[in-house]
Amino acid sequence: MSEHDARNGGATPPSDSYDAMLAAVQAFHDKHRFRETGGEELTYRVALMAEELGEISACVTKGKPKEALAEECADLMILLIGTAISAGFDLKAAFWEKMARIMRRESRMIDGRIRVSEFRD
Repeated sequence: MSEHDARNGGATPPSDSYDAMLAAVQAFHDKHRFRETGGEELTYRVALMAEELGEISACVTKGKPKEALAEECADLMILLIGTAISAGFDLKAAFWEKMARIMRRESRMIDGRIRVSEFRD
């Protein structure tokens, strides 16, 4: 049994592709009837994402193990995919469109750290 299988009770995901992750999150929404029970309401989802960002922040600022950080990041990713489902947009397409735009941006050092943005001087 692989390390992944051991961590997941012997269940191997069908694929690590975005489409497989999207299908898994959709199945989770369907199982718990999110659409009918308020789980897909967007302001509620924003609150859940803010909560997860707080948990990510706690992992970083409190020096928690990388496994804890990975779990919180996975929670946020599941919420992001679920928000795309709830709002009815293609997150994969939005991701690639945004990557194409940000790859054309300039970077600057600001206070000793790199910043990539649409600088408006």
